[in-house]
Amino acid sequence: MLTGRTLAGKRLPLTIGFAVLLVAAFGAGCKGFFPDPVLQSIAINPTAPQVNVAATLNLQVFGTYDDGTRKQVTSGVGWSSSDNTVATVTGSGNGTLTGVAPGSVTITASAQALSATAAATVIGNVASISVTPTSGSIKIGGTGLAFTFAATPGPPSFITIDNGGILQVSPVDSFLTCTVGVDGSGNPAEVCTAVTGAAAQYSIAMTYPDGNGGTITSPTAILNVGP
Repeated sequence: MLTGRTLAGKRLPLTIGFAVLLVAAFGAGCKGFFPDPVLQSIAINPTAPQVNVAATLNLQVFGTYDDGTRKQVTSGVGWSSSDNTVATVTGSGNGTLTGVAPGSVTITASAQALSATAAATVIGNVASISVTPTSGSIKIGGTGLAFTFAATPGPPSFITIDNGGILQVSPVDSFLTCTVGVDGSGNPAEVCTAVTGAAAQYSIAMTYPDGNGGTITSPTAILNVGP
């Protein structure tokens, strides 16, 4: 004959077992209700990296997810550089950017079929910049004038907008156009021409990063444009 105490003793293991199954089922159900967030977009940090020649810089990728959260992507990241002769980048989580030669490249990071890019600049060893000539004249619709910006000590030996320089032209208008070319000695230069417009005088200078977060600016050259 089963007593009340005996029945209670038998019910206890059954109750515990049922509770364990219920918790397990609830946990499995929660996974269905709360799926892992899905990566929506990625971005490279820093957004405009700069690195000196022969130096390295750590790059990170941050992802934005469909639940609104943002966190670092630490694995499964692929890296590439548009020009390995200027800069290389390696890694599978964080990227290591290495400066090879002065210039600018596009760095691409990819993760889970998404990609992001950043414009990277490799900075040379520049303490001062000179400009040749310091003044000159051109005619509207005529031959352009080449301005050479030599760097000391280098590299680079000559600075253009192709290797990280920023050309400063004042006033800014659509009549004067400056593009990378060569001077009379075959050195890299900025060649300025005026296809149309009116007579004017322009100030021209070149700015370049100094490697310490600042900039170096050349003396100002004067360009006279006439009919």
